[in-house]
Amino acid sequence: MRWRKLFEPPRLDAPFPLWMIFPVIFAALYVTHLSVLRLPYYWDEAGYYIPAAWDFFRTGSLIPLTTVSNAHPPLPSVYLALWWKASGFYPEVTREAVLMAAAVGLLGVWRLAQRVSGVGAVAFWTTLLTGLYPIWFAQSTLAHADIFAAACTLWGMVYALPARDRRPVVAAVWFWLAVLSKETAIVVPAALACCALIGAMRAEKAERRRLLVEAAWLASCVAPLVAWYAWHDAKTGFLFGNPDFLRYNAQETLTPLRFVAAFGHRLLHLFAHMNMFVPVLLTLAAMMLAARRGRGGEAREGLEASVRRRMLILLAANAVLFSVLGGALLCRYLLPMYPLVILLAVSTFHRRVPYWQGLAVLSGAAFVAGLFVNPPYGFAPEDNLEYARVIRLHQAAIARLTRLYPGATVLTAWPVSDYLRRPELGYVKEPWDVWAIDDFSEPQIERAEGEPGRYSAGLVFSTKFDPPPLVVFGTRSQALDERYFGLHHDLTPEVIARRLNGTVAWRAQDHGMWAGVLRFNRQFEASAGEGDGRLPAGQ
Repeated sequence: MRWRKLFEPPRLDAPFPLWMIFPVIFAALYVTHLSVLRLPYYWDEAGYYIPAAWDFFRTGSLIPLTTVSNAHPPLPSVYLALWWKASGFYPEVTREAVLMAAAVGLLGVWRLAQRVSGVGAVAFWTTLLTGLYPIWFAQSTLAHADIFAAACTLWGMVYALPARDRRPVVAAVWFWLAVLSKETAIVVPAALACCALIGAMRAEKAERRRLLVEAAWLASCVAPLVAWYAWHDAKTGFLFGNPDFLRYNAQETLTPLRFVAAFGHRLLHLFAHMNMFVPVLLTLAAMMLAARRGRGGEAREGLEASVRRRMLILLAANAVLFSVLGGALLCRYLLPMYPLVILLAVSTFHRRVPYWQGLAVLSGAAFVAGLFVNPPYGFAPEDNLEYARVIRLHQAAIARLTRLYPGATVLTAWPVSDYLRRPELGYVKEPWDVWAIDDFSEPQIERAEGEPGRYSAGLVFSTKFDPPPLVVFGTRSQALDERYFGLHHDLTPEVIARRLNGTVAWRAQDHGMWAGVLRFNRQFEASAGEGDGRLPAGQ
């Protein structure tokens, strides 16, 4: 029978097979990301993920040797090292490898939407809008663990989320890969296991047994995480990474006021940030309309209630978890949740709105605008294509520093301190001597004033996107952000130069971000210091 099916003509109403869809998704991603494939590494890529993978590539050590271990699971390092082994250690190889993972994730979005909605057009628009959403688009070439975990998590949800024909064993395999990519991915199988347990309490005997087996398989996803942390503890003496990382990302976050503030940020990240408010508001408006009628007069069906309930539980669980964990409120932590928000929106459009694809087009236009137009409030440049502009700005500053002051000891801050120290990150050919401070705020410049002999040139830059105050959330909100989330205001290059008895040799600005090279009017040579004032990265 199987051989006979190979020679049967395809059904015209059958969905496209995944092996045909994947090349189209990857080709679309590749073409739209061509301009960024050769860029050197950026921010947390340079601070942890690339050094960790580079160490594994050279030495076979799953625990980083040239950077402090944060106890992140090793699957991304292994994956990238395999690509480098096959194609060479180049930024474009890395970014193509990440594009491949992003394409696998989008294929999971397609399959998930198809399984829970049963409508090919809903799957198409959900996948397209996810790929266009600025945060997903930007993360599609950045070598953070989050994109790998998101791709595996979405495929796990393909087999764990539908109301019928769930396959917990297959789902568990994907979730195992997800938690071996990033530890926080455990929140999705854990939440779904809780749903299965609660369902088992209310079910009949036969159904109860099935749900308990499903919960057990989903709960098993904690096993590889436990094994990894036990091994990491045996090798390093630290269970959850180095003490600074643990304190910054887990211990200092455990206060009620910070949780409330972080939860508010997370709700904005899920439902409003980077123009997500457009499909969300359109969805709320569409829900005021009655469901459209089919040809037989029956109401058009949307997602099943149990599926919607599970999706909302996953959104809530992720918002809560990442309000407790993570010193930095990075939106990439929520990467597998954005397709769920978009799927809820698109399925609502399809069910309730005539000419519903127009609303999908409007949402897509908003997402494309968000790629290039920055919001009128502070955000991480990695949330849209601002990160590429920042990389090019830093490249220009380092090139000017190299021409003007070769051999200088440079006053700067992280991540440029790593760019200058580590040639493998793609910015310099030889390592520089660096004296690093945390940022360029008033207290840190005071620190530099007190030790003028430590540096002979400066490379200063904006460490935060600090837009004009078009949107003001109140002084109390700003105070909370300064207290809990690292909000600060960098001094300008001119003010820094004046404070440190220097002059601005070069300055450039692009879309609200700036960089400058400073010359200091002193007659002695600086000495390289030991202290690297870098705060723990937000991985």
